[in-house]
Amino acid sequence: MADNMFEPLSIRGLTVKNRVAMSPMNRNAAPGGVVGENIAKFYRRRVDGEVGLIFTGGIAVDHPAATGVYVDRPCAIPELITEEQTAGWKRVVDLVHEGGGKIVAQFWHLGVMRTPGTGFHPDAPSARPSGIYGPTDRPTHVERAFIERLAVPGPELTDAEILEIIEAYARTARSAVALGFDGLEIHGANGYLPDSFLWEETNRRTDRWGGNRRERTRFAAELVRVLRREGGDAMPVFYRMSQWKHQDDRAQLATTAAELDDIVGPLADAGVDVFDCTEHNFDRPVFAGSNLNLAGWAKKLTGRKSMTVGAVGMSVGHYDPDAHEAPQSANNLDALRARFERDEFDLFGCGRSLLNDPDWARKARLGEPFEAWDIAAIRGVAR
Repeated sequence: MADNMFEPLSIRGLTVKNRVAMSPMNRNAAPGGVVGENIAKFYRRRVDGEVGLIFTGGIAVDHPAATGVYVDRPCAIPELITEEQTAGWKRVVDLVHEGGGKIVAQFWHLGVMRTPGTGFHPDAPSARPSGIYGPTDRPTHVERAFIERLAVPGPELTDAEILEIIEAYARTARSAVALGFDGLEIHGANGYLPDSFLWEETNRRTDRWGGNRRERTRFAAELVRVLRREGGDAMPVFYRMSQWKHQDDRAQLATTAAELDDIVGPLADAGVDVFDCTEHNFDRPVFAGSNLNLAGWAKKLTGRKSMTVGAVGMSVGHYDPDAHEAPQSANNLDALRARFERDEFDLFGCGRSLLNDPDWARKARLGEPFEAWDIAAIRGVAR
């Protein structure tokens, strides 16, 4: 592996020891919203394996509809509200820091992907910009039975309810800052709440929260502003974005660089420091006529830093609609290195590769072989 991929990087007041990040992955392993010692050790194990920056799996924001059943998993999504939940996250932060790592809190709201009537507050109506789930006839990895439950229309969010959700993000960010997290991230990808405001298939509003592509960024930009406010000048703000959605594995928020600029431009202006761009495969161009991937274009258009995510260390992406085989461990570091050395992005995120092999980062640095693929590690048996 090229040495420069293991050089430090500074983002505002945060300095990480290398460019390897553990992508946010919710393990759905927080009964009652409380993360336990198992999760703290899970993250520390990756820090010991030389991951420079840990992203938590999604922490549900302090809003009753943020949590619930999604893709038929029981609701065990972590929160940061009660004293017990706060103590659990404090242990995570402390253990990561003791190992020399850094950790970013990712904030999550299921939005349209929450099954109504489920979660820690089952009586709360689900939060949907226009009351709709979106298309039900697109390529998707989501099971039909789950789609049919979500496809039942619900109420459209009112203006007052949207403002309440923005304040919920602010409260959760305030708690994370007080605990000593090193950065804050909005999960704005894959069809979850911020993404459902960005996507025209799920945002049909005609008020200030809807409109054209640039106007549909208003909600996400307001979330960025409150995180920027709560984090202050020293704490970096990350924004996770994607083209694909759970409703449509081939969805596109933008089909050209100019269209993408209508999205990332307002978010950068609002205060995003790093665009965390998740794709099916990092080594594919996002637009015709250019070899840049989504992270590359986000950086080029805004001048902000970016992180690429998508099948690093894997033969195919887990949700890639073009894949014709099950994922396996793969050494695709030469392709990653080539893009990194062109300054296409500043960080690279590993998700399932790090679930499968906690020492993946160290092995990448040393050129050692990776662990063979173990589906049990991916499905929840953490090493």
